[in-house]
Amino acid sequence: MDLFKRCYKWKEWKLAQQFGYYPYFTQIESEADADVCIDGERKIMLGSNNYMGLTNHPEVKQAAVEAIQRYGSGCTGSRFLNGTLDIHVELEEALAEWLGKETVLVFTTGFMVNQGAISALVTKDDVIISDRLNHASIVEGCRLASGETLRFKHNDMEDLERVLEKVPKKAGKLIVADGVFSAEGSIANVTGIVELAKKYGARVMIDEAHAMGVYGSEGRGISDEQGQLDQVDLIMATFSKSFGGVGGFIAGPLEVVMWIKHKARPMIFTASLPPASVASARKALDIIRKADDRREAVLKNSEKMRKGLQEIGYDTGASSSQIIPLLIGNDMKCVKFWRALFDDGIFTNAFIQPATPPGSALIRTSYMPTHTDEMLDEALVIMERVGRKMKII
Repeated sequence: MDLFKRCYKWKEWKLAQQFGYYPYFTQIESEADADVCIDGERKIMLGSNNYMGLTNHPEVKQAAVEAIQRYGSGCTGSRFLNGTLDIHVELEEALAEWLGKETVLVFTTGFMVNQGAISALVTKDDVIISDRLNHASIVEGCRLASGETLRFKHNDMEDLERVLEKVPKKAGKLIVADGVFSAEGSIANVTGIVELAKKYGARVMIDEAHAMGVYGSEGRGISDEQGQLDQVDLIMATFSKSFGGVGGFIAGPLEVVMWIKHKARPMIFTASLPPASVASARKALDIIRKADDRREAVLKNSEKMRKGLQEIGYDTGASSSQIIPLLIGNDMKCVKFWRALFDDGIFTNAFIQPATPPGSALIRTSYMPTHTDEMLDEALVIMERVGRKMKII
């Protein structure tokens, strides 16, 4: 059989484009900011992970420019061979000091951190215990690992203990969870996870991708917010959210990170993070550590929108963070709603199958410190008008 046959038979994308309901790969013609330009029209951006509003920060951009002038556009090799610059090491040392961990390893993307770290650590006869709503990068890391993966109900400590009780005492155990869950906006019970890990002899890895910058002292994340930073064995995060760039890292004990450094295939066989991205992340870290005003603003904006959306009549699920979903249910209804919001001036993200379980489609919204009250008030008016017209509220 022709390998491409299934590709030619798949028509959903074509039909969605034909009828104007295709919600992906939209071309943006401006900087990633609180509002953007698409096809010459202004849209309020409620679909960005730019949680600290640093993508356009002049100091961050200048750091990237200077790095290109000094080092060029790329490293022409992997970290393992010729792709480690002095600024990679400087960034890793600064991150380790910030988080109070022995060492840090920077990867080219956040996705690769989870792929590489989990698959390197968990070998035959080991077990991963993963929250059911963990990010796709964690799922892929679990798939690459040669050990077994068990899942527990989202943020359910009783179910986590039930799963841990099943695991043989001799097995190596790694509990993995997001700090802030990327679609639902819920916050992990890191304290509960740490307590159970100690009870059952497991190690803990927390993915702080959507929490770092926004939560904790100096933006250190949910683990720090809950007083557990020193108790969590491995901290993972990305530079593509609050840091406003691209890349990621793993922080933890020296011997463990050195193991990952020499075993993680997604790091060893990938070109290293380009100089501009390294330098912009380093500058963003300096800003994040002092940015209590930005943290206060993003959380204030998020609470304003959560309260406003709930008062209008939207179901925002278990969100308690800067990520606020609008629970829709039906996939087609969701993409039609996305299109109506888009046409009325709001950019959001449509999450349908397979990103969500059947019947659980949602519109994901997220907020930044650079959103003004006027923008958010305008968004609420539009969302109420469109929601009532489409009988969603």
